[in-house]
Amino acid sequence: MNNHEPLTPHHVQGFASLAARIADNINSVVLGKPHVVRLALTALFAQGHVLLEDVPGVGKTTLARAIAATVHGQWRRIQFTPDLLPSDVSGVTIFNQATRAFEFHPGPVFANIVIADEINRASPKTQSSLLEVMEERNVTVDGVRHPVPRPFLVVATQNPVEMDGTYRLPEAQLDRFLVKLSIGYPDELVEIEVLRGATVRSPEALEAVTDTATVGEMVRMAQRVHIADPLYAYAVRLAAATRNHSQVRVGVSPRGVIALTRAACSYALIDGRGWIMPEDLKILAEPVFAHRILLSPDAQVRGVTAAEVLHEAVASVPVPLPSGQLAAAGT
Repeated sequence: MNNHEPLTPHHVQGFASLAARIADNINSVVLGKPHVVRLALTALFAQGHVLLEDVPGVGKTTLARAIAATVHGQWRRIQFTPDLLPSDVSGVTIFNQATRAFEFHPGPVFANIVIADEINRASPKTQSSLLEVMEERNVTVDGVRHPVPRPFLVVATQNPVEMDGTYRLPEAQLDRFLVKLSIGYPDELVEIEVLRGATVRSPEALEAVTDTATVGEMVRMAQRVHIADPLYAYAVRLAAATRNHSQVRVGVSPRGVIALTRAACSYALIDGRGWIMPEDLKILAEPVFAHRILLSPDAQVRGVTAAEVLHEAVASVPVPLPSGQLAAAGT
C-alpha cells in the first residue's frame, strides 16, 4: 500500500471491525477499563509505547499479556531491579568454542510485546538501554545492529507510591512513550465479577483474534489517515499553550506534537473514520502530553497536577471549525 493513498471506506470499516474484536477480546480479561484498552491499542497501531503508572495489582501486566495473546504475538517480561545490566535487556555476544565464532544471544527485548516491570527500579544506565530499541527498533551489540520483531510495543510499568530505591525516569526517556496511562481501581460491580472469575479470566485462556502480520498492515493503514491543515495548526497551538502556561517550566516539544497527531490517526481509525477531528486531539492531549511537561516549582509546591494544567491549556485554544473559522476557546 502507498502511505499517501487515501483510505477507502472498505479499508476503514475493516480496520474498525477488527480493532473492535481485538478490544473485546482484551476487555474479557481486563474488566471495566475499555478506555484504557483503547488507548493501549492506539499506541500499538501508532507504533508507540505505553507507560503504565499505577499501584500494584490493578492489572498492568494482564493488559500487556492480553494484547500479546490477542494478536498472536510473542511477549517477554523484564523485571527491572537495581542490579539489572543493559546486556540483560538487549542481549550479549558469546564466543562459541565449537564453531570458533562469536554468536549473538538476544535478550528479552526481542519480542512483540515487552513488559518492562517497575522500570524506575533499574539504574539510569539500564533504563537508557531501552532508548535505542524503543526509538530505532534495533539493538546494537558490538557494532552489529539486530532488528527486533514487528510489531513492537514496550509496556513499561512503575509504582508511583514506593519511591525508595528508585531512579526517576529522565525526560528523554519519558518522551519515548507515546502515552502514559493509569488503569485505576475497578468499581464495585467489576471487582465482584473479577472475584467470581479470578481463576478463569487469564490471558493464557485467550484465543488469538488476529496475527502480527495483520497488525503490521493496520499500522501502515494508520499512517494514511487524513489530517486537514487546520488540525495540524490546532495540534501545534495546543503544544504552544503548554509552553506559554504560567505554571509550566518546560512545555511539550515538537516530538510531542508528532506523537499527538500519530496517536490521533490511530484513534480515529479505531472509531471508524479515515480522518481526524479536533475531539480526537482534545481527548488524547492528556495521555500524550501530561508526561512531557515539567511544572514550575511553585505549581509543584501548591500540588497542581499536569492534568489540571493541560485542561486549562486545551480550553484556552480555539477549536478549528469545518468552515476554516475558529470557535471560541473552551467550546
